Amino acid sequence: MGGSSHSSSSEAEPNLRRKRRIYLLPNLFTTAALFGGFYAIIAALNVHYIHAAVAIFFAAVMDGLDGRVARWTQTATEFGKEYDSLSDVVAFGLAPAIVLYRWAFVPFLHETGDVARWGWLAAFFYTAAAALRLARFNIRSQVLDKRYFQGLPSPAAAGLMASLVWLLVPWSNEPWTMIPAGLVTLGGGVLMVSPIPYYSFKDLSLSEHVRFRWAIVIPLLLIVIAISPPKMLFAFLFCYALSGPVVGLWRRLFRRRRSGFSP
Repeated sequence: MGGSSHSSSSEAEPNLRRKRRIYLLPNLFTTAALFGGFYAIIAALNVHYIHAAVAIFFAAVMDGLDGRVARWTQTATEFGKEYDSLSDVVAFGLAPAIVLYRWAFVPFLHETGDVARWGWLAAFFYTAAAALRLARFNIRSQVLDKRYFQGLPSPAAAGLMASLVWLLVPWSNEPWTMIPAGLVTLGGGVLMVSPIPYYSFKDLSLSEHVRFRWAIVIPLLLIVIAISPPKMLFAFLFCYALSGPVVGLWRRLFRRRRSGFSP
């Protein structure tokens, strides 16, 4: 008994030390994501809204890579997990809220008064929702189904806001832009903290072989996005944001029908 306990504790010590280590490679991607979020804020303050939107998408790409790189290189650590969460709060919580607030509401603070002032409250709600969602994810990540996220992922919510700004930049300084801006900000915040499941795409393996026809999908997808990046990105992210409530409602109705017709 004593020898077995000593052996298990000896095996656990290297694993514990490994989790406490700091590895450069995955943290470089996390830092790049943090930089993208910070740059988006600076760009928005300087009225470069397209640059700000692109920076948020850059941050989302870097955020998607840091976790995969950590798993591929077996360098996932507790430090990396916490650093990634802090980076996400800035890049996908604070940055998109400030970008959208600066673009849609600040120009009308003196013209529309209280209406425009509601914008910063909506922006704060979105930022708080992103922080709460990340905190919930950290404490429940070990018990949740890896195929689904609980609530809209913060990078997707940030991308939806960034693509809206990018799409409507030609209509900057138009008062009506406050309406879609407010709806997307509040809607994104609500969906992030909701219990609605969203497909995570984590069960898609990039190392497994696929049929040739699936290899054509990637260049076709890039071509479609290149036709009009803001329109295509907004359409894709908007559909993804709606997919959670729509699929959840469909499943609930299907279950009720099955239970209603069961003998």
